[in-house]
Amino acid sequence: MSNNRLRIGIAGYGVVGKRRRQFIDTRGDMTTIAVSDATYSDDGHHGDGTLYFSDFRKLADCDLDALFVCLPNDVAPAATIMGLERGFHVFCEKPPGRTVADIERVRSVEAKYPTLRLKYGFNHRYHDSVRKALSVIRSGELGRVVNMRGVYGKSKFVSFGAHSDWRTNRKIAGGGILLDQGIHMVDLMRLFAGEFETIHSFISNEYWGHNVEDNAYAIMRTGDGIVAMLHSSATQWRHRFQLDITLAKGALSLSGILSGSKSYGEETLTLTIADPTDDTGDPKEILSTYDDDPSWADEIAEFVQAIRHGADILNGSSKDALLTMRLVERIYNADPTWSDRWNRSDEKLGG
Repeated sequence: MSNNRLRIGIAGYGVVGKRRRQFIDTRGDMTTIAVSDATYSDDGHHGDGTLYFSDFRKLADCDLDALFVCLPNDVAPAATIMGLERGFHVFCEKPPGRTVADIERVRSVEAKYPTLRLKYGFNHRYHDSVRKALSVIRSGELGRVVNMRGVYGKSKFVSFGAHSDWRTNRKIAGGGILLDQGIHMVDLMRLFAGEFETIHSFISNEYWGHNVEDNAYAIMRTGDGIVAMLHSSATQWRHRFQLDITLAKGALSLSGILSGSKSYGEETLTLTIADPTDDTGDPKEILSTYDDDPSWADEIAEFVQAIRHGADILNGSSKDALLTMRLVERIYNADPTWSDRWNRSDEKLGG
């Protein structure tokens, strides 16, 4: 560490990489040394002295403490492994790769470097509405979780510029709307309910016609009987984030999620308190509204804390990434038509 400041490299300097740097550079204990992006035609340095490269692999030769990986799904695992093998702590955006095999490969390398910290960007865990809902569930004040229903959707596969087509190319992305965006809802359902054992699904790409799904519907059940229904959609014309959780003594309803686009509406949490003596269906509700998004800053803060103090990653560990990816893959495979189609298709992923 230079002057006790973590020296940072960013692999993938697009919309997300630049947003990561925005929060990195607000901290007095981190400094961005180098970035890479395929859009650079050569190597050089920006006016502020930051090095830039067209190939992320050149970051391995930089004097870094930590690497942020903001790359397409097909190369993110290789960049993460490169960082670990070079002795860097690594923060990688979700998803951890295209398949479960990708994250398993990363974890096998991670195990060789126990002093390094690897964190994945499951950003939604850091939103205030999510953290408050989790605290209510863990307190037991509203009893056990009974069931949940989640919808997370947008109107199409969002374009991020000239190089956005990779999100609709299965060989690069690995999956469509479920893997790209719905993975956040899958992760939250695991967070609130635990691990799901029984899964049924229907996966479709019939609207947009890309070779990845534009809608995924799933119904899942945990070993202790919690049932969750999920709809991940790229045909949600009014962008929507909604997660309703029924508990034995009430309910929690998370609506909207603060994002850079501001298109998901106001972020709110409604706490419903059931009255067993009242069957009118109109119980007491408490509405909380959240105006600030601390998630980007707070997850970086946790990453730094883990690096400096040798602490465990509390949210977004490689184990979290593995279990969430396993559930995503099981949702894909639970639809036999979809699963058979890809197993027989020329679009199967490479090794």
